[in-house]
Amino acid sequence: MTFVVTDNCINCKYTDCVEVCPVDCFYEGPNFLVIHPDECIDCALCEPECPANAIFSEDEVPEGQEVFIELNAELSDEWEDNNITEMKDKLPEAEKWDGVPDKLQYLEK
Repeated sequence: MTFVVTDNCINCKYTDCVEVCPVDCFYEGPNFLVIHPDECIDCALCEPECPANAIFSEDEVPEGQEVFIELNAELSDEWEDNNITEMKDKLPEAEKWDGVPDKLQYLEK
C-alpha cells in the first residue's frame, strides 16, 4: 500500500510532508507534489503533516479522486529528477487555493 497526494495539493504545494518522509519518496512538479508508490513504505508520517489535508492512504482516497492514484505513479516517474527532501515555501497563493474543489484542471505537468 502507498500514500497518495490528491486534488487539494494543486496550487498549494505545502512541503511540510517531505520533511518527515524517511525514504524521500516525494517528487515536485510546478504546482503539485506526488508520492512515488514504489518508494513509499506506508509509514503514514506525511499524512498528518499536510496542512491542506491532501494526502491519503491509497485505500482511503476520497471518492472521485481515484485518478490521483495513477497520477502519483505517472508523475513521480516523469519528475524523477525533481526529488524533494526539504521543506520549501508554499506557493504564493496557497491559502487562496486551499479547499477549492476540483482543481485537477489546474495541474501543471
